[in-house]
Amino acid sequence: MLIKSLLAPLRWLARLLLALIILFEEWGWVPLQRAMAWLGRLPLLRQLEAGIRRLPPYAALALLLAPTLLLLPVKLLALWLIAQGRALLGLAVILVAKLLGTAVLARLFMLSQPALMRLPWFARLYARWTVWKQGLLAWVRGSALWRQARTLRRLLQRRWRRMFSQQA
Repeated sequence: MLIKSLLAPLRWLARLLLALIILFEEWGWVPLQRAMAWLGRLPLLRQLEAGIRRLPPYAALALLLAPTLLLLPVKLLALWLIAQGRALLGLAVILVAKLLGTAVLARLFMLSQPALMRLPWFARLYARWTVWKQGLLAWVRGSALWRQARTLRRLLQRRWRRMFSQQA
């Protein structure tokens, strides 16, 4: 009982951190995927995407690992820059790598999801992940802090619109 009460704040903190990471991914996933879809209209990329859609399930799964593996040297470069005293440049490299990696991963997942869902274990894990993620996001969205932030955002949006409608 004592251990459980001591671990409760840590569980809450871990849940909050995971929720923030997921919210960041959710916030960026759709717009970045749209941007990559726009790029996918280019003839060469259109052919590449068609090939990705035809991949068998395990090849599609291997392809999803590619962005992580390809970005590892970039992240190591960023850490090296930070160690050399160029912290802002290193941080910028990490942020750009995260943004591009998320964009590519979002597009690859969208293209390969039908193939991946043919793997029973993947479909099962994905369903569990989706339920867990929705529950975590509901917990965040139900919090007082989230509701206050949404109220503040709406207020700022109204003021922004009024400010620009008066200038027009």
